[in-house]
This record gives sequence, C-alpha cells and structure tokens, in this order.
Amino acid sequence: MNCPCGSQLPFSECCQPLLDGRAKAKTAEALMRSRYSAYTHANIDYIRDTLAPESSHDFDAAAAKKWAISSQWKGLKILSTKDGGENDDTGTVEFVATFTTNGQALDHHEIAEFRKNKNGQWLFVNGDAHTHKEGEGHSHEKRVTQVRAEPKVGRNDPCPCGSGKKYKKCCGVSASA
Repeated sequence: MNCPCGSQLPFSECCQPLLDGRAKAKTAEALMRSRYSAYTHANIDYIRDTLAPESSHDFDAAAAKKWAISSQWKGLKILSTKDGGENDDTGTVEFVATFTTNGQALDHHEIAEFRKNKNGQWLFVNGDAHTHKEGEGHSHEKRVTQVRAEPKVGRNDPCPCGSGKKYKKCCGVSASA
C-alpha cells in the first residue's frame, strides 16, 4: 500500500516508522507528510506529540480525532519548501491537503512553519491556512471556510467566523490575550 502522503513509497517505508515512533522525521517536509498520514490514520497522539510546546496548550485531541475520522482524505500536494533540511533548525512547507467532509470536497492550503527541538526532532510551530472548495484555487471571492460543528475550536482549526484564517490568528487572538 502506497503511503497516504503521496510519496509513492510504501507506507511501511515512508510515514509508518515515524507514526510508530521507530524513526524521526529528517526534514520539515517529512514531518509535514507524516502529520498528514497521521490524520488519515486518525493517529492523534502523533499529531499532538509533533506540536511545538507553544502550539499544544489548546490542542483539542477529541475534536481532531472526530475530524480525522469523519473526513475522507484524498491527497497531499507539497507546493514548496524553504529550508527545513537535515542541517537546518527551521523550515517552511507550503501544501494543499484535499479531503471530503460532510459531503463537501475541500482543499486546505497552508504555509506551515517547523523547527527542530534540542533533541533534533522536527515540530510543527504555526501555520497560515485557508480552506476552500476543492479546485477553486486561491481566489478570495470563492473561498469557503470549513465551519466545525464541535463546540471547542482548536487553535489550528479554521476560524468559525468564516474569515479563512486559523482560529489562533483570528477570533482566538482576543480569547488568548
């Protein structure tokens, strides 16, 4: 079975060793790919364990698991990377994750920031994201934000106000101040 991350490698040789804790991501892109694969397998512990400390305080594991299970994951496309190599301490990965939830096909476009901790493990720090109907590109006029039904919105979830930003960069800013 090919890895869900789109690498064309078998899952057992790509993301599975990372998700199982037998290996660490060597690059920021490898961590991004493994986090996508973790969502496709509803491995929320891995998602939580690969968050930077400042990004994990309001992570809602139950909501993330519900979203992961209720979505049909269609693919991951890496658009660009900046730094994030084996010898770097920080990196940026721009990607689009395509999925269907509640009968609607959506593209989650994000520019994600990563950094290595003192043990050499890559962690997700922050991201600038928007979610829109699949195939509608980056047009602000066509953008549709995914509104979650869960009562608690995680800091990295789309903001329920419909702005197209992550909650922590929109309505969550005043909530955490």
